[in-house]
Amino acid sequence: MELREIEIFLTLAEELHFGRTAERVRLSQARVSQAIRTQERRIGAPLFERTSRTVRLTAVGRQLRDDLQPVYAGLHASLDRARLAARGATGRLRVGMMPFNVVDLHGYWKEFRRRHPQWELEVRQLVYLDPFGRLRDGDLDVLVVWLPVEEPDFTVGPVLLTDPRILAVSADHELADRTTARLDMFADFQHAMPPAMPDYWEDGYLPFHTSRGRAIERGEPVTNAEELINRVGMGEIVHGFPSHVTRHWGMPNIRWIPVPDLATLSYALVWRTASENEAIRALADTVRDLGTHRF
Repeated sequence: MELREIEIFLTLAEELHFGRTAERVRLSQARVSQAIRTQERRIGAPLFERTSRTVRLTAVGRQLRDDLQPVYAGLHASLDRARLAARGATGRLRVGMMPFNVVDLHGYWKEFRRRHPQWELEVRQLVYLDPFGRLRDGDLDVLVVWLPVEEPDFTVGPVLLTDPRILAVSADHELADRTTARLDMFADFQHAMPPAMPDYWEDGYLPFHTSRGRAIERGEPVTNAEELINRVGMGEIVHGFPSHVTRHWGMPNIRWIPVPDLATLSYALVWRTASENEAIRALADTVRDLGTHRF
């Protein structure tokens, strides 16, 4: 099997859905189906059981998946190391961002690259799906997330930024003309948050109750920033943000209202304690040396 064929098989073995697999490997569903049929003919047995509703691995498919996963991971790691070596780098540091990677934060990344050209720094915006899980699974080396983070297997490093809070509402919302908003007002409107967050961490961003004990209602969860701001613009929800989002979004259908009685958010570097290495420590030192950015 060629590397591309292995990728298609392992992706389908993970997704168990031809449409999602096709999106991930950037092929049509017909090409994915053709590739799987070709593999099955070569092996001489079905790899998947297919019905109109489900896709499941056969016993042969499970064995092949278990055998191929470490081989494929090793090949990818070898190719990555070769690409890094070709660029004069000896390793990569992958940073996942929950705040927007606004220009005010670029000084940290530029200074790290200046000090440590031997490490390639990769900074990526995260979708709102289980960032702690991605760190634990090794998809990322470091997170930039709001505090508090109280996970026992994580180290909380230096703070990059602190940010006052604003409420985003649609331009025709009843609060749109206000110069400030109070947290107590949040209970009068629908909000949205990502799914399956630790309660303490979600409460640190959007409290579950106002100071008077009224519940702040969450509607259908959101998984990405575009969906969130679009729902605000349509008037379906209101949402509290850190103020740095106004540097990213310039939208005529959104009004940004300061919320002075909602605590500022601090965003810090966080990493798995067991995975700490020289590159992570170097990034933390860079942030400490440059100090915290205050919006």
